Amino acid sequence: MLVFWKARLVMLAVPKTGTSAYARALAPLASMAVSDPPELKHAPVYRYNRFFRPMFEKIGGEMELLAVIREPVDWLGSWYRYRQRDFLNGKPTSTRGLSFDKFCDAYARGDRPPFANVGSQAKFVEPRPNGVSVNHLFRYENQAGLLAFLEERLGTNIDLPRDNVSPRRDLSLSPEIDAKLRRKCAADFETWESAT
Repeated sequence: MLVFWKARLVMLAVPKTGTSAYARALAPLASMAVSDPPELKHAPVYRYNRFFRPMFEKIGGEMELLAVIREPVDWLGSWYRYRQRDFLNGKPTSTRGLSFDKFCDAYARGDRPPFANVGSQAKFVEPRPNGVSVNHLFRYENQAGLLAFLEERLGTNIDLPRDNVSPRRDLSLSPEIDAKLRRKCAADFETWESAT
């Protein structure tokens, strides 16, 4: 999570949406860069609302929230590839030896096994009952729009490095699993469709 106090902007770090690269590029400009622990670095709207918003409001600042979300199948593909890395080998969160179809089938279940328990982008950006919500929701696929927004808002040019890139893998889905995913995880697809 990056906090730009003067610009009254908080960039939430939705996992697997390129936020590591943005953190590297923009941390020197940020008033606060939350990089650890992961529960705070990747604080969803509900956690921001509970822990950060009260602190900012006490010192006189109402902040706007920015988040990036990725097309859901591509987002799951990034998780699948990330969890194939050697450091996870033999752990319950590893996807090594699994097809992408099996990973997505497990993700679409109500009770997800550890390797498919990666959260939900729709839940991450879900508005709170008190009205706190993401003001600027960008699609990961719209990097040009996101960069233009950030450069204008922060008054700087941004040189974005490639960071935390997962290895390539086959990410083809059977029609049955694709349909199941779109049915069971409709909120994620709807949220992505609503983004800029």
